[in-house]
Amino acid sequence: MLRIHFTDADLARTRVAAGPDPLWEICASLHRFQSRHGRWAYADWYRTARDRLQAQHFTRTLRTFLLPLVPRAAYFPDFLTPREAAEGLDSGLEAILAAPPSRVLDEVDILRRTSGAPAWAPRLAEPGMRKELVGAMRTYYDTVIAPHGEHALARIEAERSARARAVLDHGAEGALRGLGPCLRWQRPVLHAAYPEDRDLRLDGRGLLLVPSYFSWGNPVSLAEPTLEPVLFYSLSHEPHHSTLPGDLGSGASLATLLGRTRAAVLRAAANGATTGELARFAGVSASSASQHATTLRDNGLIVSHRHASSVLHTLTPLGAALLRSSRGTRSTAPTA
Repeated sequence: MLRIHFTDADLARTRVAAGPDPLWEICASLHRFQSRHGRWAYADWYRTARDRLQAQHFTRTLRTFLLPLVPRAAYFPDFLTPREAAEGLDSGLEAILAAPPSRVLDEVDILRRTSGAPAWAPRLAEPGMRKELVGAMRTYYDTVIAPHGEHALARIEAERSARARAVLDHGAEGALRGLGPCLRWQRPVLHAAYPEDRDLRLDGRGLLLVPSYFSWGNPVSLAEPTLEPVLFYSLSHEPHHSTLPGDLGSGASLATLLGRTRAAVLRAAANGATTGELARFAGVSASSASQHATTLRDNGLIVSHRHASSVLHTLTPLGAALLRSSRGTRSTAPTA
């Protein structure tokens, strides 16, 4: 169990990351190759990722270089997920290159003692070896993470919308409630399922919550207590459609494709909306809005999450793509 201790100052400084952390998503996706747990949630990605890696002749590098450094275990080196990655992939990779050799050696030794490190791992303290690692991470990201980026970003934006609404409804503590079955808020401590028993005292530094598309199961925090407190946690995944059904990608107006009311419901969900808000936006009853939302959800255009006593509806990547495809013809659409 991981226990994260908050003060009032920590609650005020707790925030949600603006987008996915590219280096963390690399590491979390590497874990997906090492476990069948949750495989159903990544079935499309897993299949296409294997094909792309084979086409790039990258499978051996994956197996012998990247996977041994990021075992699905209690620990992998913190220097692989520097905070600079919040500014983008390039900044994160530069931070890996700039990591002090002494820190690299210390963390490789922890990996050796906890999970087992490959014999060549201490050479990562050398600039040349670390440059090779950064090159492999960039190739891996471009090959299997970037092509899936739009879907991952849409899911994380939906999670940010849910966290923001929780803060508006319940204050700062609201952001710490409902983070998933592996996390439980009991003021002033956030309890997290964890492979080891550990206490993390924030001491006024606050906590950065980083929702992760490729994480599955237990949340993860950095092992070194002096680093900026970060908690990576997994999204709740649901089966999704990956292609536009029928002629929904034709560029025709939403009202023509979906009907005027259902199109209005889809637009209302663009920024996250409860069933009542969908009803007010579309000018229909709550029961009618719920029925339209069910139809959109069944066709993979929105996703619905329980939020306190309400249900929050947000777009899926498919719904967002449909909304974008309709913009060029919106002027010809019937008006509500």
